[in-house]
Amino acid sequence: MSKRIGSAISRRSFVKSAGLATGSLLVGIHIPASSEQKRMPLQQTLMNSFIRIDSDSTITLLANHSEFGNGAYTIMPMMVAEELDVPYEKIRLEPAPTRPEYYSPIFREYLTAGSVTTGSCWIPLRTAGAKARAMLLDAASIKWDQPSENLYTSDGTVFTKNSQQSATYGDLLHIIHADGILPREKVDLKDPSKFRILGKPSRRHEAPSKVDGSAVFGIDIKLPDMLYGSIARCPVYGGTAKHYDASASLKIPGVVKVKEISAGVVVLANSNWAALKGRGALKIEWNEGPNSSLSYDFFFQEYRDLANKPGIVAENIGDSIASIELSDNVIESVYEMPYLAHATMEPPNCTALVTDDRCEIWSGTQSQSNDQKVVAKLLGRPEQSIIIHRPLMGGSFGRRAAKSADFTVNSVEAANGEGVPVQVIWSREEDIKGGHYRPLFVHKLRGAVDDDGMPQAWHQTVVGQSIMDGTRFAPAFMVNGVDLYSVDGCLQEPLGLFRYGTSYQIPNHRIECHNPPKIGVVPMEWRSVGHSHTGIAYECFLDELAAAGGKDPLDLRIALTKGNPRMHKLLKLLKEKSNWVKPIGKNKGRGIAARVYSVSPIAQVAEITMNENGEFTVDKVICVVDCGFAVNPLGIEAQIEGGIAYGLGAAAFGEIELHDGQIKQSNFHDYNVLRIAQMPEIEVHIVSSDEPPTGVGEQATTPIAPAVANALFNATGTRVRRFPLAKSGLKLV
Repeated sequence: MSKRIGSAISRRSFVKSAGLATGSLLVGIHIPASSEQKRMPLQQTLMNSFIRIDSDSTITLLANHSEFGNGAYTIMPMMVAEELDVPYEKIRLEPAPTRPEYYSPIFREYLTAGSVTTGSCWIPLRTAGAKARAMLLDAASIKWDQPSENLYTSDGTVFTKNSQQSATYGDLLHIIHADGILPREKVDLKDPSKFRILGKPSRRHEAPSKVDGSAVFGIDIKLPDMLYGSIARCPVYGGTAKHYDASASLKIPGVVKVKEISAGVVVLANSNWAALKGRGALKIEWNEGPNSSLSYDFFFQEYRDLANKPGIVAENIGDSIASIELSDNVIESVYEMPYLAHATMEPPNCTALVTDDRCEIWSGTQSQSNDQKVVAKLLGRPEQSIIIHRPLMGGSFGRRAAKSADFTVNSVEAANGEGVPVQVIWSREEDIKGGHYRPLFVHKLRGAVDDDGMPQAWHQTVVGQSIMDGTRFAPAFMVNGVDLYSVDGCLQEPLGLFRYGTSYQIPNHRIECHNPPKIGVVPMEWRSVGHSHTGIAYECFLDELAAAGGKDPLDLRIALTKGNPRMHKLLKLLKEKSNWVKPIGKNKGRGIAARVYSVSPIAQVAEITMNENGEFTVDKVICVVDCGFAVNPLGIEAQIEGGIAYGLGAAAFGEIELHDGQIKQSNFHDYNVLRIAQMPEIEVHIVSSDEPPTGVGEQATTPIAPAVANALFNATGTRVRRFPLAKSGLKLV
């Protein structure tokens, strides 16, 4: 048993013994109840868009960010609780409705992505808490005829300074109503020196409900008269049903209907098992379409050819081409990265109810406003008639942010015309073969070092399908992580939370890219987005230049980041914490990689041991991160550990292969993920900072693959340029 699993069980025992509430975290997942279950709502006051207080002093936060293991449902109540002076564990969460006032100030839509939840909530949620507290103080001031300066708050109660009088927050609601108390236009937020909650290691708010099984995930939704749908999909992505025979399916007990939808042929039944059996009995002749001849090798060869041609110029500093042509010390390499599946523990699912005047959806989604728009257009209805209830999600890694809203659309189409809810849960095989992947990429790199061994010129050509094809920001998303001087992301956002950059100052730096047509698969965000491939190519090739110039790879990075104080400081700390100058030992290797993702600099040293026959272990990873003010250090550690596990598994095994238009992999037996026994020891160091908090959810995924690849070179003297590592005969054990 891992330490973290054991710790989770211990925490659950603590929660139960302490008598803290469990199982009531998500009060906003609306499930129609019988008349016996319904009760009159408590008197409620909506203090502002985010905070509601009941007459029994229950405080509810309307959460406008999704929880899928990212810790959003912990850091959000922490921010409100700090300013409202209540324990964060006592705040209940309810997914906010799909309305513009809840849109992300960065994305301008209802979207959880890009590791910006913490940064984008930092001021709005603290302000919401402070304004709600101010209204309660104003109410108490009226109640006791005392100036609010003579009052203070603690644990959901307002006190006079002599503590002779007190009133709970719920007790003061009638005064707010009766006197029409409005929020103050301006409030002062707490000075960090007075924080009691923020900055302190805090346990996951929703973890107890996950341990005792009371947490509501999408697959847990159960509605009256609900039908279950199972979809037969063409084995070639984009194919359609030419003809189908449902006679055998309809004879199976429980099967009530079979019909065609855009994703294929859906079997509706009164149980999930009956629906699956009915799908298995279908006889379908498929029209496989134009993708039936596509192959993995075709893409790689086409991309290699494109890498030798001029592309769209994404960045051009100095004159890399001339510098390389004049240099006597030129290095050239090609790095290749495969398609990757998201492989979430809870596969895609959705429940939908379509009636005459509305469509209700229970869907774990990162992109709530997008899904609302897609479904409204599909049904030809006003957006306001599409009601989305958002349960917890068992992982996402970008999969639940699909612009097509594919798994939500599946359920809506299956439910349309039925008059009852329909739930569609994808099988693991449907998910792995579903055509939504981190794109395949080829990077061609040429570089030169000067007489002092320092990188003088860098020319990189990136070839792959952009997740933002058709917009002027497509090149930026293809190359994020290889640009020297921050690309501001996909929007001119006001908070500055979506910046990228390598941090390394190289005099001549040219980046080009090719964006081939989207055929065969749907290119999608995958945890760390562009860094998942640019990080490997850039950090590994930088090590190649270090070797060509006779430089220590960590010392070189320190020298190249003098213009970025945060990264420079981070790397010097990593050198100390990793005992970099200490010899590593026989059959062992040590590798370094660093990245900047959504403002936060992060760097890792990986230590590996080579065994016989190409087998190796990753023994330890030392990680240093600067994410500004550390809102929840315990949550940061958890995200870094999870990010390393996810990135390491993908680097070692992750690969989706396409042959004759069909995906070879189907489940975890042939799409391997990291096992507990393969997990390295992880040491996390969080840089103390007074800067505003920035992201950490995707950051740790970005350096682990190149750090391990560089460690393998350190141990063997051989470079790995084709991923996954297993493709080169290197087996993580």
